[in-house]
Amino acid sequence: MTKADIVDEIAKATGLTKIETKAVVDGVFSSIINAVSSGKRIELRGFGVFKHKGRKPRMARNPKTGDLVPLEKRFVPVFKPSPEFLQKVNESLKVQMDVNNE
Repeated sequence: MTKADIVDEIAKATGLTKIETKAVVDGVFSSIINAVSSGKRIELRGFGVFKHKGRKPRMARNPKTGDLVPLEKRFVPVFKPSPEFLQKVNESLKVQMDVNNE
């Protein structure tokens, strides 16, 4: 599913135009990106948590040449789904797998 698909789905459900819906979706995504990049934690009850996680410096290997390459300390965004989200995904996919196996 792409961002355009999300905009279409929300526009149909709310009656907003696609332009209005796209502005809202872009605003939500920008808010999440700005908050996480400034070190904040975003908790959306029933959905999950967006936050950042630090990665230690380490030595990696260039797969093409085999040379060792130092990687500096860095931060990556992470998403932890809520228990409700996990349960919904598990139940939906379990039903789909059961139907496909019959």
